[in-house]
Amino acid sequence: MLQPLRCAVRRGVQHSCCRRLSLSAQCYSSARKGLVLGVYEKNKEDEILVLTQAGDRFDSTVSGKLRDQLERSGPSLKKGKSRIFYGLHQEFPSVVVVGLGKESVGFNQAELWNERKENIRTAVSVGCRHLQELEIEQVEVDPCGDAQAAAEGAVLGLFEYNELKKKKKKVVTPALFGSKEEEAWQKGVSFAEGQNLARYLMESPANYITPTRFAQIFEEKLGKLGSNVKVFTRQKSWIVEQQMGAFLSVAKGSEEPPVFLEIHYTGSPDPLESPLVFVGKGVTFDSGGISIKPSSGMDEMRADMGGAATICSAILTAATLKLPINLIGLAPLCENMPSGRANKPGDVVRARNGKTIQVDNTDAEGRLLLADALCYANSFNAQAIVNAATLTGAMVVALGSAATGVFTNSSWLWTHLQEAGGITGDRMWRMPLFEHYSKQVTESALADVNNVGKDGRSGGSCTAAAFLKEFVTVPHWAHLDIAGVMMNKDEVPYMRKGMSGRPTRTLIEFADRLSKDKKPS
Repeated sequence: MLQPLRCAVRRGVQHSCCRRLSLSAQCYSSARKGLVLGVYEKNKEDEILVLTQAGDRFDSTVSGKLRDQLERSGPSLKKGKSRIFYGLHQEFPSVVVVGLGKESVGFNQAELWNERKENIRTAVSVGCRHLQELEIEQVEVDPCGDAQAAAEGAVLGLFEYNELKKKKKKVVTPALFGSKEEEAWQKGVSFAEGQNLARYLMESPANYITPTRFAQIFEEKLGKLGSNVKVFTRQKSWIVEQQMGAFLSVAKGSEEPPVFLEIHYTGSPDPLESPLVFVGKGVTFDSGGISIKPSSGMDEMRADMGGAATICSAILTAATLKLPINLIGLAPLCENMPSGRANKPGDVVRARNGKTIQVDNTDAEGRLLLADALCYANSFNAQAIVNAATLTGAMVVALGSAATGVFTNSSWLWTHLQEAGGITGDRMWRMPLFEHYSKQVTESALADVNNVGKDGRSGGSCTAAAFLKEFVTVPHWAHLDIAGVMMNKDEVPYMRKGMSGRPTRTLIEFADRLSKDKKPS
């Protein structure tokens, strides 16, 4: 039984005889520290192996063994692929080398994202998960030339919702290999943890994350951050006082009481500076109401509060990072359920601004919540209002999971959102907000507006945006329809399957960008 172990140590890689006897993992599982290093694709002209700076430094400490083993162990590592070596270094008995793709790549205009950052996120996540499978609890990570992207890849890649399972995966704590880029690494950790919080909330069962519990979680987390963060959990009596009849009409079908969560973060040196207001749809479970959804896949509607989860998590992260900007978060929270009290198709309800709404489809409920929340948001003298919502199945059809659909009345706002998405890899795509779509919702038989377009399913995401526009008075507003990016199957390789928490990091990056820019007059 010693021979396979000697093979593994001598050759560095996991030998086939070790795999057969399952000795490799057993022999090294007692060593609880692993290392992830990056390598670029070989240049076709000279076929020279190019390690990262951290990889070069490590290789020098092991007398060139890493480079030698990489050359011997097979063809050049392709982008997103990994190879593990054992016994190269006493402190790191397990070393995973990951392929970063071409060293020369940068912003890809055709793909509208920074390809280098995406390659790093993907590669690092693969390496960290490889070590997690070996039950290695401490992992150090090569910054790969961009410590923030590396941290995001590590933290996003290791997340898995197993809160309610008896058997849980080992908790892995990723850390930076070296200390020169610690600030960028910690920023990446914060960005990724913000998105992971949104993933946690969206993945949790609806009987665990009720409107009340959702609000409590943010009260607890934000309450620890100091006096510049204030949280208001508004109850039904306040919602009635505010005359939010559209919101209440959705909530009345459920036994769960509605909650209106309001968050204020004052990070600007000027506390009176106009805030950026985030608004998020917070339907903690959406059955469709009387216009009930098909039972197949209805369980996924526990994540219909994804808008609220992403905007609240983004504000929490901004407060943690102490971004110099004033932020307000508004999240109307409730369930959409069928009952004797629920909205009926054809009912007419009144929004906070006095407009009446004909509810022809009770499954188009998110826009009713947002109508009242947007009316309230108008009162804050905002430099901009951005709302996020898993609003329409039509957006899933239009863009799939490639990008968030953005409807906006402001090119200034759009530019910042698009550029933020290019940096985070959570892309944005601008959709039309034509008067054509407004006519579809304002020509209603019984009320000022209808909650569905008169042409039925045609342009469903566009008519939903046009409906929201009827409740906005500010010159800089954007509606993010995140229905298509709600879940991850295998489209984002640095995240496991499940609820994605997108586009939390883009909202954080966007807020960071706005903190350095002045709103045009």
